[in-house]
Amino acid sequence: MAVNKCVKYLLFLFNLLFWICGCIILGVGIYLKVSKEGNSITEQYLPSFELMIAIGVIIMVLGFLGCCGASRENRCMLLVFFVLLLIIFALLLAAGILAAVEEGKVRGWVEEKLKKLEPLTDQPQNVKDDLEKLQAELKCCGLTKGPSEWKPPPPSCRCNATATAADKCSAGIYQEPCIDKIIGYMKNHMEVSLGIAFAIAIILIFGMVFSLLLFCQIGKKAGNTV
Repeated sequence: MAVNKCVKYLLFLFNLLFWICGCIILGVGIYLKVSKEGNSITEQYLPSFELMIAIGVIIMVLGFLGCCGASRENRCMLLVFFVLLLIIFALLLAAGILAAVEEGKVRGWVEEKLKKLEPLTDQPQNVKDDLEKLQAELKCCGLTKGPSEWKPPPPSCRCNATATAADKCSAGIYQEPCIDKIIGYMKNHMEVSLGIAFAIAIILIFGMVFSLLLFCQIGKKAGNTV
């Protein structure tokens, strides 16, 4: 029985695109790591650039295994490729379920992290600078309690000329603590991340189906030639 060329080339094309995506993610991760200055506040609870780099490398390796397995009709490579895709699919599924179940605990977790920086006025200058950047960008003041965490509130707490009622500005100072803005930011990005994870999961299913089909066809071909 001959190997179905359509399945073989579809799997090769799939993995070539997979490998290219890995290269792009790796390149973007390295660029951001080298060119962007980190923020000691946000990096405590947001994924680091190292995670993006690691994901890019893993996808590149998987794409390479799949391409080689398809082009050489190597059952061992295809089996390893299938098992790795299955593991990643299971991890994505578990992460999605965990994110849905633990969504209500996000605030408590972030608040616990941010409280370690109190009192804000006693923090090193580099941490204070990062706090000021965060407050100016999110239009908030303080981390968990509001302006009372500062003595006195720094310039970044002052409302700018474009401030609206939604910015909760009173006496020229933002009254909303940054934790509310951070939680909102995280939830918005979590929804986007879950959407991307769902799309990747669909792609992984196609990859597993194609690799398994080719694996079985190669086995039948080898059996017929014995």
